[in-house]
Amino acid sequence: MLLQCSELSFQFPQAENPLFSGLNCQLPSPGFHGLFGLSGVGKSTLAKIIAGDLNGFSGKVSRDDLNAVLYSSNLERLPGWSSVVDHIAKVIPSDRRSGMAELVESFGLRDYLDSRFSQLSLGQKNRANLTRYLLQDFDLLVMDESLANVDEATRELIILKIKELFPDKYFLYISHSVQEVSKFCDTILVLRTFEKTPQIIDVAGCNYRQGGKLDKKCLEQTMLEIVNAS
Repeated sequence: MLLQCSELSFQFPQAENPLFSGLNCQLPSPGFHGLFGLSGVGKSTLAKIIAGDLNGFSGKVSRDDLNAVLYSSNLERLPGWSSVVDHIAKVIPSDRRSGMAELVESFGLRDYLDSRFSQLSLGQKNRANLTRYLLQDFDLLVMDESLANVDEATRELIILKIKELFPDKYFLYISHSVQEVSKFCDTILVLRTFEKTPQIIDVAGCNYRQGGKLDKKCLEQTMLEIVNAS
């Protein structure tokens, strides 16, 4: 499996400058990867192009053997009158229903399954929405601020559970936290403004997993490399 972007260029209508120009990047193996960059550099736009949700670009996106690509984002709009369990259950293939209980428990949603979506906090909504995607069939899941408004401790539990349950899947995780992407991600794609060449810098993350030992020197070095690359 391979995800590769070659010579991507994109410009919004009426914009003076392109958002991307000749952008190249790749993720050659499954894992929990990161996409980081300053506000406005085009992280969400690139993520939507990778997911196939946005057209109007030049260049090529190759998703070899990545047949099912899903895009999840912060605060997706779901009917507020429907219950959490209804939102989750109606998108789950029959062969994936056995995994629902473990995710619901791990994500702290067990007591809210019968609650209407509108009754949840922002963080609870994002956790419920992410659960919907993880229980579907996918090869690559883009997580665009999917854990926003979730406290740090719970985010860590969720990320570690995802890495434990889906070791053979691709994840592209967008977060504004330098420490978070440095700690948990395998490869971090640092996206920069179109004036900088190359527009994406690859940084090796610490790829921390459940039961492992975090190398503080690795974390500090990775954070420094990301900040210097941005």
